[in-house]
Amino acid sequence: MRGKSLFLGDEKLYIRGVTYGTFGGPDGVSGGFPDPDVVSRDFARMAENGVNAVRTYTVPPSWLLDLALEYELYVMVGVPWEEHVTFLDSRSRARAIEERVRAAIRGCSGHPAILCYAIGNEIPCSIVRWHGKRRTERFIERLYRAAKEEDPSALVTYINYPSTEYLQLPFLDLICFNVFLETGPEFEAYVDRLQNIADHHPLIVTETGLDSQSHSRDAQARALDWQVRSAFGAGCAGVFVFSWTDEWHRGGVEIENWDFGLVDRARDPKPALIAVRNAFAELPFPNGVSWPRISVIVCTYNSEETLPACFDGLNRLEYPDYEVIVVNDGSTDATDEVTQTYGFRLISTENQDLASARNVGLQAAAGGTRTFGLPRRWRRSSHR
Repeated sequence: MRGKSLFLGDEKLYIRGVTYGTFGGPDGVSGGFPDPDVVSRDFARMAENGVNAVRTYTVPPSWLLDLALEYELYVMVGVPWEEHVTFLDSRSRARAIEERVRAAIRGCSGHPAILCYAIGNEIPCSIVRWHGKRRTERFIERLYRAAKEEDPSALVTYINYPSTEYLQLPFLDLICFNVFLETGPEFEAYVDRLQNIADHHPLIVTETGLDSQSHSRDAQARALDWQVRSAFGAGCAGVFVFSWTDEWHRGGVEIENWDFGLVDRARDPKPALIAVRNAFAELPFPNGVSWPRISVIVCTYNSEETLPACFDGLNRLEYPDYEVIVVNDGSTDATDEVTQTYGFRLISTENQDLASARNVGLQAAAGGTRTFGLPRRWRRSSHR
């Protein structure tokens, strides 16, 4: 995690995910997975269609994690527990939930296919009201700390939803929300709102989709196309489409009046699979876009020691059309020489102040602008 993004080393990782399950187990209880041969075929099809992450709602067995690694898929591991009851009314139940989380993470700890752990999913708003906002927040943090003790290097999150967006969970590594809105403007406005809630954390939409049974397969494909593109367009670090297959169980019973899958129960592709594949292929930035020219203005005064780090960062920008303007506000050091070695546009003036330097840069800018300057309490004898 780095800022609002996820990285593999120095390479930014955009999560192009699908949800997987829940499935019916042999004992009639949700939580199992299909046979390994079926999972292997599912994972191969996912990889062929640009998917790089899978969200499970129950703890996967080691063989499933191994298959995910084989097909270069990352797994968001969901740790299920009884969110839909008053779990804090009993201390023994709260302790049992914590131990369940610990045991689940111990069983997966260190596996290279792990993307992150989800230590809860959509605690109902009625339960939050019953226990109170602060008690609920403290319990989620308790589970987060327990998870970190079991796998300190792992990313840990909680899956929230609009009805309890007011929960304050700044300790989480990732901010994750399930968002089902069926019109573009509402979806885009709500994701923008979630970015404010997420603050400096990466935001991932962990469920979005449309039921092709109550609408149509073509309507599902159209909706997923703009849902995926809108989420990335709003700066999300990833999206999980709900779901991979129409096969879906609740409490061990197969649900047959919902069809959210990209493939049907027989694993035959639906139009939605093509729409999602095409959207994933063009992300995070769609093809054929005319990007506006951007001007980055660096205002500096006697900052030769810190300028190289600033300039190296600007050279790493992955934007197709930008310029860098350096305004040297009367420096007496080697600012001009340092700037010239990078080939950026240089404007040297008499020493005035940061505001004046910014205005000089703005007047020279050819595009939309972003100016850099350190607050006075950091500058002392220099500013950048």
